Amino acid sequence: MTAIREELIPSQTSPSETAAEDFLRSFHSAHPEAGSLRERLAEVRRSIAETGTYRHTTAELSYGARVALRDSGWCTSGLPWRRLKVRDLRGLRNASAIAGECFEHLRLATNAGRIQPLITVFAPDSPEASGPRIWNEQVVRYAGYSLADGGVLGDARYQGFTATAQNLGWKPPPERGRFDHLPLVVETEHEGVTLAAVPRDVVQEVPLEHPDHRWFGELGLRWHSVPLISNMQLLIGGIRYPAAPFNTWFVGTEIGTRGLADDQAYGLTRQVAERLGMDTSTERSLWRDRAIVEINRAVLHSFDAARVTITDHHSEALHRLEWLRSGRRPGGSAPAFTVSKAAARRARTGSDDRPAPEARVTARREPAAAERDASPEERNRPRYDVLARMSRRCLGTDLPQE
Repeated sequence: MTAIREELIPSQTSPSETAAEDFLRSFHSAHPEAGSLRERLAEVRRSIAETGTYRHTTAELSYGARVALRDSGWCTSGLPWRRLKVRDLRGLRNASAIAGECFEHLRLATNAGRIQPLITVFAPDSPEASGPRIWNEQVVRYAGYSLADGGVLGDARYQGFTATAQNLGWKPPPERGRFDHLPLVVETEHEGVTLAAVPRDVVQEVPLEHPDHRWFGELGLRWHSVPLISNMQLLIGGIRYPAAPFNTWFVGTEIGTRGLADDQAYGLTRQVAERLGMDTSTERSLWRDRAIVEINRAVLHSFDAARVTITDHHSEALHRLEWLRSGRRPGGSAPAFTVSKAAARRARTGSDDRPAPEARVTARREPAAAERDASPEERNRPRYDVLARMSRRCLGTDLPQE
């Protein structure tokens, strides 16, 4: 089943007059200089009656995209959302052009480390044709190779996606590593699935070092500078833009806790704790907590040293609480970024199919000796990454779960 067939629900390709009217009233309230609301509503009603849809003006599209990002939970602190740059590329439907503009977006957003928040909007769904889909969770993601011993080389979150990309024709580097870039997978209605290699020169990466421990640099860790989210759909006034990649900048824990420390990603917590000289045979030493803090310190230190924009999770928590206190709540027809469970699965596994219960966890790694020898009670204690995931859900920044 393809992404387009799975997600293209006929009732969602024709925007309702109510959704369109709600959005246009909001837009004209914020932009009284835009002209007559009555005339614009009449124009949109005629268009929906005649064609089943309507077309946003550039100003409407920009406003809708900015509001969607502001209210999505992905808008990081310090971000001047009203000045977000919106790239209107609704005329593009071919996979090669879409991939090329995603790479151009990445180049522009990197901005020599001073990350520039951008949104690029491609063709919408309509009654006549569906818009393009991007399978990847982010334009830059690292491969996860399954090993014969049951372990994973690289980012275990994308173990399934890596295998699917290889089945679709992607050739990994001759010498596989922990930070190999996955190809961008774009699906269009008329072309099917297309793979495009991410050009190396548009990906800025930060080598990770620790401010106090020189051995941390010997681990050979690095991370890309720009979180260009690419599998979320943008909904504005009843119109769905299935490919609208956008970026702000990283929160340090997205790299440190969620990427490097999580047992289902790179799983480096125990290795770092052992290098710190901590007792990993008992949870009472709080070795997981100490290791995760030092990993996150290394991420923030390295990005700051490289002069790449980043924020920390405490600042983001305060920002989120302030946003909640402001009373701004997106209504049912308000502009929004959303991701379906199927799209979230596809970004991790390369498949729309719901996994069998016994196959939900694919990121199995070879356990360390202390972990193998632990009692069932010790092995079943909540892990630090589980607690971090719970915190993300409380903040409203987690992706859909099964």
